[in-house]
Amino acid sequence: MDVLSLGIFVVDVLGRPIDRFPEKGKLELFDQLEIHSGGCANNTAIVLSRLGVSVGVSGKIGNDQFGDIIQHALTENGVNTTGLIRDANVNTSFTFVAIASDGERSFCHYIGANGTFSEDAINWDQIRNTKILHVAGALVMPQFDGKPMANVLKKAKELGITTSLDTAWDASGKWLDTLEPCLPYVDIFLPSMTEAERLTGQSDLKSIATFFKDYGISTIGIKMGKEGSFVSTPDDEFYVPAYSVDIVDATGAGDAYVAGFLAGIIKGWDIEKTAQLASASGAACVTAIGTTTGIESLEATIKITEGNTVS
Repeated sequence: MDVLSLGIFVVDVLGRPIDRFPEKGKLELFDQLEIHSGGCANNTAIVLSRLGVSVGVSGKIGNDQFGDIIQHALTENGVNTTGLIRDANVNTSFTFVAIASDGERSFCHYIGANGTFSEDAINWDQIRNTKILHVAGALVMPQFDGKPMANVLKKAKELGITTSLDTAWDASGKWLDTLEPCLPYVDIFLPSMTEAERLTGQSDLKSIATFFKDYGISTIGIKMGKEGSFVSTPDDEFYVPAYSVDIVDATGAGDAYVAGFLAGIIKGWDIEKTAQLASASGAACVTAIGTTTGIESLEATIKITEGNTVS
């Protein structure tokens, strides 16, 4: 197995367009409703599989109908679900996503099963047989965040496995206090710009990259949405513009970027080509409603980079 995507799994109910929420007791109408499997670990795994990468998942869902949706979506996309635990004592995590006319989103989230995932649930036989361990959704797994996550990343590195990390928005506001124990054991770190600013207290890209490099992280990719991304390695630093596409729904774009980045690394591509695939994957994602619908294949994603002007 090339990549193990460990982290959060969520069912997303998406409504579009929703440009305002009703006052209490009032009603607003919207035109489009869809239900999709989601969550950082789920999205990254499915996109990786569509890009031709062998991938498995690790995490927890409920033994309920929403859990069935996630299980089916992963299996249908050829993802190994050996490490996905189904727990009858907790419901599957759920998010209502309100998509505005411009594609930006607001979220209402129930943490559910993701909140009970812990270090004890780790399948080490599965991790030993992967090349990259990617933790997707740090800062929203209260029983796994912090020291437990650091323990897993440390052990994975000791086993010679490349470690990768992506963060989510920290509603607790603790940010670096929670994540710092993990950072010395991370090889690849791919946060959003907003998350990176919260973690570092800085807004300059090079200063942010230096902050994380001081923990020993070798590869840093900072996702900036329509503004592209900034990539920093021991040998190079460069900006990758976003590809110009028609934006329908930005949900999952960051996870698609991560999947493209990890796919490039697995394929042995140089860092610039890898970052271009990551940017193209993020661009493909936003062309359709849902977190993975816009990703068709490696070939279709690469075509976005060919003769495509950047925005």
